[in-house]
Amino acid sequence: MTESAWLLLVYRVPTEPASKRVTVWRDLKRLGAFYLQQCVAVLPDLPHLRTELEQIAAKIETFEGESTLFEVPRLRTADEARIVESFRALRNHEYQEIIEECETKFVKEIEFEHFRQNYTFEEAEEIGQDLEKIRRWFDRIVARDWFGADLRPEVEAWIERCADLLSDFEQTVYQRSPDDAEKGGLDPLNSLLTPRPLRPSTDERERTGS
Repeated sequence: MTESAWLLLVYRVPTEPASKRVTVWRDLKRLGAFYLQQCVAVLPDLPHLRTELEQIAAKIETFEGESTLFEVPRLRTADEARIVESFRALRNHEYQEIIEECETKFVKEIEFEHFRQNYTFEEAEEIGQDLEKIRRWFDRIVARDWFGADLRPEVEAWIERCADLLSDFEQTVYQRSPDDAEKGGLDPLNSLLTPRPLRPSTDERERTGS
């Protein structure tokens, strides 16, 4: 394994109000940090992460807390291997959530719309927006998957499958509703791209971090 440099943030935030501690925790979670123990978070030493950690440290000061950011040039081989595997486990857990979203919600939703033959352009738009949210969710995890978690290819395959299902659904909508699409001179294919309000998030932790 190639030796890496690391950033270690050790901090303390007053216990009350709890919202301040939660804010710091959410910020570090968004970055993809791994907690060695309570209030001790580690990240790879990358320029954008260093900047983000410095901003979090400044925020901690406004919360009347204190923090120290350590630069760790190297770790013992066994310790680094353990930490890297911990990062992979975190990302695999996040990837698994996307797989569950695809399998238990996205696919089931399209199956249900086929079952009730709800072939409308509005429904196709909404399902398309659901897929875009999944893609953005995936992109955020990939951006912090520094060590190549095992489930990433499986998620890519699921997203491709969802895209194929959506394409089939759109084709059925187009075939079933040509007259509706042509009313007012509308292009049915372009109508699928019209922005609409996003549905409520199915994973608040990930979506509120977007």
